Formats: sequence, structure tokens, C-alpha cells
Amino acid sequence: MARGKFITLEGSEGVGKTTNLEFICRYLEAAGIDSVQTREPGGTPLAEELRQMLLAVRDEAMSVQTELLMLFAARSQHVQQIIEPQLAADRWVICDRFTDATYAYQGGGRGVDEKQIAVLEALVHGDLQPDLTLYLDLAPEIAAERIANRERDRFEREHRAFFERVRASYLDRANRYPRFEVIDASATLEEVQSCIGEVLGRLIESSRSTQ
Repeated sequence: MARGKFITLEGSEGVGKTTNLEFICRYLEAAGIDSVQTREPGGTPLAEELRQMLLAVRDEAMSVQTELLMLFAARSQHVQQIIEPQLAADRWVICDRFTDATYAYQGGGRGVDEKQIAVLEALVHGDLQPDLTLYLDLAPEIAAERIANRERDRFEREHRAFFERVRASYLDRANRYPRFEVIDASATLEEVQSCIGEVLGRLIESSRSTQ
């Protein structure tokens, strides 16, 4: 039975994920591919409630373990209710962040042992991995300038060193996993989307050649 492709878009705040997610969906539509756009944390009503709790700025500090478990609780709901059913229906799923973000933010940024994350990863989505991960790479100082004038959530308020560690973790994963494509997010929007289009074109061609 035909199965859709799972594409994730990764990157820190300020890299242009929202704009490029829209571009990806338009590109796939023009290619005649049925796709669904979603995000993490979130994607279902319950997961969106957990998202609001995770991002909210509050007086009570959230422990790293609580944050990690809430992320995977939202992800479990998302995988079971949205991602897996849509892939099984031969739709391509385009997701704003997935488990790579947890390795980058909670692993790299917060210092959580990767083995702990891997245990939850296996429990929540087993062998499910993205077919393609587009990582929008941008220096933290440039990203900070881009979000300077907007109201920042709990993660966006983290210090520069945190985002340096997040970036280093993303780049490390990009070196380790061939499904990653690193896109220079400091380039013009036209250049960024040209690169994304080239990568998507190769994936589409490959998927059609194997049908």
C-alpha cells in the first residue's frame, strides 16, 4: 500500500519556518501531491493545550523532566491522531519540528542525556522517522535580531548560550543523519526557497521512480 512522505522543518526561532512551510505546501500542491501541514508541539486540540502550557511564561519554574515528558505526551497524541493516519492515507505530512527539536533544545540546550530522549522516542513513535528534514540554519545573534520586536515565549527568552548549544546540536545531527538538508537561512528568501525547491524536487522524483 502506498504511503506518504514525512517531511520536517527544523530550526530555532527567527529562521523563517512559517513562511517556508507555506512555500513547501504550495510547491507540493503544484506537483500534484496531497499534503497536510502540522506542527509540534501541537497538531491536535489536546496537544495544542500542552503547547500553550509549555510556551507560557509563568512564575513557577518548569523542571527539565516535566518539559521533556510534556513534549513527548503532545507528540504521542500527534503521531497517533494526525501523523500516522495521514501517512497511511498516502498524504505527505509537513511538520514544523519533530523529535530532532527535542534532541536540540532539551538535549543540546538543557543538557538532557540523549539516551533518556531515545527511550521516549522509541516509546512514542518507534521506527517512525522523517523521510526528509530541512534544517534552517542561522547564527543565534541574527535570529535574536529577527524576533527582537515580538512578544517572546518561554523558549524565546532563553539566553544566547542556550541557542548556541541548540544550533550545535542540530548541526551535529545533520552530520550524522543523511535525511538532513542544511539550508542557510541567512540567505535571501528567494535563495532559501530555491534550495528547498531543489531538495523537494529530488524527493518527489525519487518517490515517483519507486512507485
